[in-house]
Amino acid sequence: MFKFLRKAKSDATLVELDDAMSASFKVSSTHKNPEQILARLDWTVIKRLDGQLQGDYRTLFRGSGMELADLREYLLQDDVRHIDWNVTARMQTPYVREHQEDREMTAWFVIDLSGSIGRADQPQSKRYLATTFVAVLARILTRAGNPVGAMLFASTPQKADAVIPARKGIRHVLHLMDRIAKSVAPEKGDETHLGPMLLQAQALIKRRSTVFVISDFISQPGWEGALSQLARRHEVIAVRLLDPIEMNLQNMGLVFVQDAETGEQLLIDANDPGFLDRFAKLAKEREVYLLECLMRSGVDCLELQTDEPLDEAILQFIQLRKRRGQWSTGSASVNSHREMHRNFGAH
Repeated sequence: MFKFLRKAKSDATLVELDDAMSASFKVSSTHKNPEQILARLDWTVIKRLDGQLQGDYRTLFRGSGMELADLREYLLQDDVRHIDWNVTARMQTPYVREHQEDREMTAWFVIDLSGSIGRADQPQSKRYLATTFVAVLARILTRAGNPVGAMLFASTPQKADAVIPARKGIRHVLHLMDRIAKSVAPEKGDETHLGPMLLQAQALIKRRSTVFVISDFISQPGWEGALSQLARRHEVIAVRLLDPIEMNLQNMGLVFVQDAETGEQLLIDANDPGFLDRFAKLAKEREVYLLECLMRSGVDCLELQTDEPLDEAILQFIQLRKRRGQWSTGSASVNSHREMHRNFGAH
């Protein structure tokens, strides 16, 4: 976000925050332990989702298993990721693979915990939202007998800070939450690069799985190709973490801001109409770019906002995926995909 603030007001003055002002903005720690968080989520979110899903986790993830059942000619409504290119080359016409559904589905969480995600002690931060989302999905899936694993990236995109193998059980869910809480980004470092994270996920996850890429997608460009490669083998869902202030700055007067990743500091005038207009324009351009990248990669986007209920966002996502799954024509599928991205990303 800071990069867009700086570009929107290129003549702003760089400043140093003094200790007293910095202390006044610190948020007191309200972080609860994983057991407390999961217990609260069991009553407020998981119970409601269980009632809607009625035990059928496949209404949330429409993935195919890896056991080959048959080959047939390609039809307009087929997913191009299922094309068998070797058979297509021999037969000179597109053929697709049909698979039997696996009884067990493995899920992986590829989690961006870089500086822009926020601190663990902020109950309304994107980081806390990521933790609760992982807790909810991991609890639902493991309770249905499905293993879940995670890759955590906090200090550098070049190598995961932690790789947690896919396992089952509530103790494993609590372990996941604890490792997320303990993964801390450096106070000053480099900007996020999602590309290396996605390439590592592709190299690590061998068996076809459902992969949740959890990030705010505030990253250096060039990650789109890695996401497309990951989506060719796995069912990939982009889980976008969003703080509304990243799209619409309020009139707050002169305020200090600091880049959460590089540590660079800036003084901005959040009452200047010209600055607010430039910021809104740049935010919109970033939004359009993100949605186009996701659509080209064939990846659905579940958007989670820090000021909205988690269960509502997940349920809306489920309903849109169900609706798209019920449509049988190719044009309907494309339109449904666009609708999903309008609802989960467009503002």
